[in-house]
This record gives sequence, structure tokens and C-alpha cells, in this order.
Amino acid sequence: MELTGAEILVRCLQEEKVVHLFGYPGGAVLYIYDEIFKQKTIQHILVRHEQAAVHAADAYARSSEKVGVCLVTSGPGVTNAVTGIATAYMDSIPMVIISGQVPTHAIGLDAFQECDTVGITRPCVKHNFLVKDVKDLAVTMKKAFHLASTGRPGPVLVDVPKDITIAKCRYEYPQTISMRSYNPVVKGHSGQIRKAAQMMLSAERPMIYTGGGVILANASKELNELVDLLGYPCTNTLMGLGAYKATDKKFLGMPGMHGTYECNMSMQNCDVLVAIGARFDDRVIGNPKHFAQNPRKIIHIDIDPSSISKRVKVDVPIVGDVKEVMAELLSILKESIKAGEKPASQGLSNWWSQIEQWRTKDCLAYKTSDTFIKPQSVVEAVWRHTKGDAFVTSDVGQHQMWAAQYYKFDKPRRWINSGGLGTMGVGLPYAMGVKFANPEAEAVCITGEASIQMCIQELSTCHQYRLPIKIVNLNNRYLGMVRQWQEIEYGSRYSESYMDSLPDFVKLAESYGHVGMRIDNPADVEGAVREAFALKDRLVFMDFITDQTENVWPMVQSGKGLTEMLLGAEEL
Repeated sequence: MELTGAEILVRCLQEEKVVHLFGYPGGAVLYIYDEIFKQKTIQHILVRHEQAAVHAADAYARSSEKVGVCLVTSGPGVTNAVTGIATAYMDSIPMVIISGQVPTHAIGLDAFQECDTVGITRPCVKHNFLVKDVKDLAVTMKKAFHLASTGRPGPVLVDVPKDITIAKCRYEYPQTISMRSYNPVVKGHSGQIRKAAQMMLSAERPMIYTGGGVILANASKELNELVDLLGYPCTNTLMGLGAYKATDKKFLGMPGMHGTYECNMSMQNCDVLVAIGARFDDRVIGNPKHFAQNPRKIIHIDIDPSSISKRVKVDVPIVGDVKEVMAELLSILKESIKAGEKPASQGLSNWWSQIEQWRTKDCLAYKTSDTFIKPQSVVEAVWRHTKGDAFVTSDVGQHQMWAAQYYKFDKPRRWINSGGLGTMGVGLPYAMGVKFANPEAEAVCITGEASIQMCIQELSTCHQYRLPIKIVNLNNRYLGMVRQWQEIEYGSRYSESYMDSLPDFVKLAESYGHVGMRIDNPADVEGAVREAFALKDRLVFMDFITDQTENVWPMVQSGKGLTEMLLGAEEL
């Protein structure tokens, strides 16, 4: 039986058990949309901008264990999607992007809505394909899903010319795929794992440092077991929050530029650092030269060999799937402990005493006010009300850092934000993706008045699909993080960071068919949060008018070392 390319494409998505497809139609993909119309197993979600389609598919993947899928047209359709693709690429998110292309005979002739999709997206995808023969379409789709979801995950793009979607061939979907040039290492080197176990047990000042790789590998259970078995301090990066339970005393908070004092001091002064699914990026360790000043042994577990010793030289590299490596590491540690090789108890006790001393700084304390709403207090109110069980999406800026610092994540995949690329505008489409992947869960978007306006048209999508998201807008009438840097680094010269023509967000939300609330009194914060969350079946836009002068502390300035933190304005 012969099928058209469009029919084959839809069949391939069905074979991969795709349930939700985010997209926006256009001329080059109309045959595909015609086939989507004829079937019932895949629900297409019509966004209002292609960037939002990719962000929603991205969050769908982040908040579940599935591959996110989106569909865009050629030319501006795919160029609009590039920001979303780059966002997913930087954070290693498994995603398949299907893009339309002009007919094969018109490629390179500057046809209407033509662009070099493969060339444009090559730097920000794990891999991309241009399908030139309908016979290659099914196997290409199989490869795309395989590449996106295995090894170090990432977005894979399949560019499909319009004539390929109408051409016919015999359909056969491969059940397995083998790619000669792609064989990611899954099992870690047993000798290296054993060496790591011995090093960990002999440590007197150990530190376990984990990143998004733990969450992507679904290894949170193994991490919690490891930390609880050894009693060692643990930190999760911005991308790894929730991998280890934040309410546990062994959790030292987030490391890095806006990390806690006790965490950064521990990272710098430990004698054995165990890095799991993390990449020592600039926002985490600050200046690499400063970080290297203190001698320490470093164990690094990661599925991507190119991430190991990239910024920091390590002593025990272990390439492999984080979940598998940790399972083997746990087994060896349990054997060793059973045989009498226990962690260095006296050294560990002294180490914890030092950490508790650093904790007395109470670096996340902030001054309350009866006049101005403090943004930190809003995040804390949301955490109390949701009992830490919500899926929280954020945009990028001060509000993102406050959400990371004050919402205590005890579960993985609950914190959905753009880490590597730092993309404003993701919060609302992220919440949409979360809600489709987890329809029964509470989805909260913590945003700012600048970020929310970048994809605010998606309030229309939320109305169409009745998505009862709760939007927490920490409105300080500034590009907050820009203003903070300008205050600290640029002599308080606030160049183009003031937002002096904001909309009435309450009326704007209502015009899209949602509920709007404006809160400007600190005494009303708790009540507003309670009232908004009581409206279970409505999207509620809470516009909190917050203190304009509030900054994110602690802060490590660019070029400085981890221990050179500013703990407040008094240190400027």
C-alpha cells in the first residue's frame, strides 16, 4: 500500500506514540495539516507564534519523559522557531522539529518563503536532516526520535520539502535503528567507578554537585539514595533543582552567581568534588582560575565525553549514562560499607560543623516591608500554598533567580526554565507545554512584566484550550536584572532598562478571556494567592507591584571567584 509523504509523516508520529503536536500552519506544510485533520490520535495545539510552539514542546519534554514535537512552515516559520530550538539545544532537551520547505526543484532559487533551514539551524541542533526522497522519510523520522532521546539528548530537525509530502511510496516504519557513526557510551568504566567510590569514602570534606543531567537521565532516585547513604552535602545547579530534595538539611542550596554562601564556600573548600551530570559552566564556578586555586580531587560523571575536562581538569572521568553509573556506584559503595569501609566520620563531622557556621550568614534573608511587596515573599507564598508540589515555569531575570532560591523543589522535572540560553518569553508557553503533559497538575508561571510581553499573545492559546495556568507577574517596572547590573557595574546609569509604558495587565488578561488581579499591598499577597488558586478552571493573571529597588543576593560578579560574593547592597 502506497502512502503520500504527509500520510507517512503522520503515521511515523503515531508509531512514536506522539499525543500532542504544537504548531502553526503555512503553505509548505498544508498537505501535512490535511492529514492531521483526518486523524484523531494526535492532538494538534495551535499556538500564536512559532517560537511558542517550540517552547511548549520543549517544556512538554522537560516536564515528562517524552520527546517534545512541533511543526512549523518554511521561511519565517522556521526562523521564528530558531530561538526555541537554540533554547532546547543549550539545555539538552529531547525534541523533534518538523519544518516545511519549498519544493525540491525550487531549493536554492530564492523561492517564496525559502530559507536554508539546515544551514541556519546547524549550530543549534543535535542533528538535522533535509529529506530529498519520500522513500527516506520514515527512516529519517525514526533516526530523528532516536537521536533526540538517546545519549546526551537534544533537538533534531527534519526539513521536508512540499513535493515530498505529496509524493507516494510504500510505507514501512523500522522498529529499530542502527547508525554506524552514533553509538553513545551508556555503561561507565567499572575500574573508574570503583576508583571514584574509594575516593568518595576517603574524603573528609566531600561535596556532591549535580546538574540537569541527573534529571534528564531520570536518576533522581539514585541521587537521593547516594546522598542519604553517605550523609554528604549536596547542591543542584539551576538546571538540576529538584534532583535532590531541597527541604533536606543536606541540601546546601544552589551554587554559582546567585547561589547560597554556604554552597559556594563548600564548593570552593571541599577536598573531593563529585560532579554528576553538570558542566562547570561560568555561572556555576565563576572564574576557573580562582576555582582551581584550592587543591581538590574531582570526579566527573557525564554521558557526553566532550563535557569532561572542558572548563575544569578532573581526576576521575566517567563517561556513561548517569542513572547506570550511579546504580553501579551505589552498589560498590554499599559493598564497601558492609565490609567496614565507612566515610571518614571525624573529618565529615568537622566539615558539617564548618558548613553550619557558613549557614549562620543566612544569605537568603531579606528585609520585609509594610509598604512595598517584596518579590521573595510572593514566591514563598506560592510555595506554601502549593506545598512545593506545583510545576513552576519561569522566564529569565530577577524573578527567575528568586523562584530558584525561594521555591523549594523536592521533586525532579517540576522546575522548568531556560538555563543555558537564558531566553526571555519562555514562561507562558512553557506553562502551556507543562499543562498538556500533566493536565491534572498545578502549573505556575513566575514571570516579570518585561518577559511576559515577549510571548503574551499565547494568552489566546490558553483561552482556546482552557488551560488554567496561574501567572505570577513580579512587576517592578524595570528590566530587573539589567537594572541590577547597571546599579552595581555601571554607576547606576539605567540605560533603557525602565519600562515606562506598561499595559494594564488586568484589563489585558480580561480581554483574552481570563481573570486579572492587581496586588500592590503586602498585606494582600497571601489572600490573592489563595483566591487565584481557588479558581481551579481559570487562568489567573496576578500582577504583583513589587519593590523596584530589590536586588538578587548573593551575587558573584563577572570575572570573580565563587567565594568573592556580594551578600547585599552594603558590600558594594
